[in-house]
Amino acid sequence: MIIKNWIVLYCLFSITLLFGQETIKSESFIVYGTILEIETNQPLEYATIILKNTETQKITGGITDKLGNFNIQTPKGIYDISVEFISFKTKKFHLQNITASKNLGIIKLEENGKDLDEIIVISEKSTIDLRLDKKIYNIGKDMTVKGGTASDVLDNVPAVNIDPEGTISLRGNESVRILIDGKPSELIGLNDVNALRQLPSDAIEKVEVITSPSARYDSEGTAGIINIILRKGKTSGFNGSANATLGDPKNYQTALNLNLRSNKINLFSNLSYNDGGSPGIFDSNITYLTNKIIDSTRIENRVYDRNRKSLNANVGLEYSINESSSITANIFLKDSNEQNISSNTIGSFDDSDNNLYNSIRIQDEREKNKTSQFSLNYVNNFNKKGQQLTIDIQHSESRENESAVITDIYPETTATDRFSEKQLIQSDYILPIGENAQFEMGYRGNFENLIADYVVIAPNLDPRFNPSNKLDFVQKINAYYTQFGNKVNNFTYLLGMRVEMTQIDIKLINSNQNFNKKYTNLFPTANIGYKISKERSLTLGYNRRLRRPRSRALNPFENRASEILFYKGNVNLDPTYSDSFDLGYLNKWEKLTFNSSIYYQHSTNNIVRVNSQEIRVINDKETSIIVRVPINLASEDRVGFEFTTNYTANNRVKLSGSFNFFQFETKGEYSYDTTNPITNTTSTISQNFDAKNTSWFTRFDAKITFPWEIQSQTRILYTGPRNDAQSEVDGLLSVNLAFSKDLFKRKATLVLNINDLFNSRKYNFKNYAPSKENPTNISDQTYQRRIRQISLNFSYRWNQKKKIKKRNSDEINDF
Repeated sequence: MIIKNWIVLYCLFSITLLFGQETIKSESFIVYGTILEIETNQPLEYATIILKNTETQKITGGITDKLGNFNIQTPKGIYDISVEFISFKTKKFHLQNITASKNLGIIKLEENGKDLDEIIVISEKSTIDLRLDKKIYNIGKDMTVKGGTASDVLDNVPAVNIDPEGTISLRGNESVRILIDGKPSELIGLNDVNALRQLPSDAIEKVEVITSPSARYDSEGTAGIINIILRKGKTSGFNGSANATLGDPKNYQTALNLNLRSNKINLFSNLSYNDGGSPGIFDSNITYLTNKIIDSTRIENRVYDRNRKSLNANVGLEYSINESSSITANIFLKDSNEQNISSNTIGSFDDSDNNLYNSIRIQDEREKNKTSQFSLNYVNNFNKKGQQLTIDIQHSESRENESAVITDIYPETTATDRFSEKQLIQSDYILPIGENAQFEMGYRGNFENLIADYVVIAPNLDPRFNPSNKLDFVQKINAYYTQFGNKVNNFTYLLGMRVEMTQIDIKLINSNQNFNKKYTNLFPTANIGYKISKERSLTLGYNRRLRRPRSRALNPFENRASEILFYKGNVNLDPTYSDSFDLGYLNKWEKLTFNSSIYYQHSTNNIVRVNSQEIRVINDKETSIIVRVPINLASEDRVGFEFTTNYTANNRVKLSGSFNFFQFETKGEYSYDTTNPITNTTSTISQNFDAKNTSWFTRFDAKITFPWEIQSQTRILYTGPRNDAQSEVDGLLSVNLAFSKDLFKRKATLVLNINDLFNSRKYNFKNYAPSKENPTNISDQTYQRRIRQISLNFSYRWNQKKKIKKRNSDEINDF
């Protein structure tokens, strides 16, 4: 196996190196160097380098990366060069004769003490970094997420949408991969949605949206990747911040961020505690039909009362071995307790609306979660030109214990014990070739082992339908990649290839069933950029990706909150494969930035959730139930257009908006057998899922500064209606409103936040089973995960400067 892996890696290396042989030598020259802070020798990211041609007066320039390095391509000539960084003294190099590539060496900037007391810097939310393979949205001073969670932050990012059920989608596609600091993380946990609601927004620095990922990223997620970057202290000395939140419904939060940085050591930490409640509703009106004539109806009105307490601790230590290498150790701990009480009022009626049956089904569910994660990172920068080796090792464990007592005419109890263990090994090597080219190769191993024991005790439940079972899930993924990038005049390209070898072993222990899957896939990527002018640029991307079914989608267990509406997994699911194309355009004026893209995606073996129908005996009556299950369909084609725009009218009015329109066409049929428990007769139901539909969503944001420096922020989100072969979903409107005021010489901030101002964030939809054309039941449902929330947040900073990064952050960075 090891020999085979190295043969694959060698082939990828050889293929990619061929791209490098065609590098066209540029007639321009490179001005490069490194910018450090004079006191700590720490790199200054986003420092600005300005080159002014003394003859033509033409100005070019660039910014430094996270290591303080810069590489600027410029024609032959004599230049005045200045190096600037906010709150630091400018350093100038006059009359520099550039007749060959020039190394300015290490440039050390000194803090401007006069400015430090006057300048308060904030990374404004509107800042967008557009790179060849990603878009970076800096969270900055976003009032509407103060006192919120990671879920609230993502709901604020253009192109990202979170529906009332908590499902995260990118450009309307739910197959999105979520990473923490560039890697899969146990911070996400066994359930993405619930875990994100436990991560405080204050811990997040920025979010990367990668719709055309390069080969260095996992191939998982056909829609793309959302990478959440956590805060790590960068300011020298001891500094930190503390904040507290009070809200109604219950939302008590407190967080403490501490950082100590010296020449050799950077100690950083994020500590938070959350005690919150999230009341919600789920109403269902189900109509049963025989030959399209109403037979009976069933009404379920479910009220949720969720209460969660969680403690998060993230502590890290970065040690600089020497000027070129460092090692970082990080440990994350999470301890949470949750209680979910749902009260389901049930009524059953005949075709004449006569009452047949009434009951109240109460589920008291309690969940405990303990998570730990340890990671180790090593970085070696061999030289100032960008040659680099990184090595990452990560180990995590998570245990969830759930128990539920269901009170009804016939009581039930359920218990679930899950234990997950994950390991990650990763190594990346970057080799600059010449002045503009770069070669990269790497390996990543992801290894996961999950054991889930699910027990249902229901004396009145037909044993044939008892979903109790024990799942043993093992997944091993070995991935190798290589890519080559180059800049030729105004063109920039990045070509790559990734190979992933996946092995999945599933055991359903109680039923003595084994499922084994093994597959190897190639994933080519290509990203091309063309800089039309300083203000305008084009990007074109292609990538092949997949969507692996997760353990929850494979697990055939059922939720018992309702007797007639179930969600269960499908152990026979296969991965979805997609080919995606993305064409982007950026134009920037003095006060307006316009960023747009057209995209197309073709997916095969598409994973979708469908409504299937079964006959079960409930309360001594033959009853038709709905089982929502994921299946593989033949194909899906998706095409769309999106744009994001930012407009700065003046220092007191800033507007931004985004719009995404997409059309999807699904093709495929699904057949399944259903058995009548009374007659033991089996019938086959076939469903056609051919459907074509359009949908859209838009977001508008306004930030206005009033007298006395009171700031307001209004965000309006609308998601358009959507239909498919089995369902119809109504449009949804949501409005958030926030006010903030800086206090104590801008060392503190007070924020009033109203989430869902009109309490309109409700998910209204209609499902048909088995099909719209010939339904045997129709369900009208309304779901609201949480009601309107009002919160007050207070934050205080010490020895910490808020940073206004006045930089041209919309330009394309090469790699």
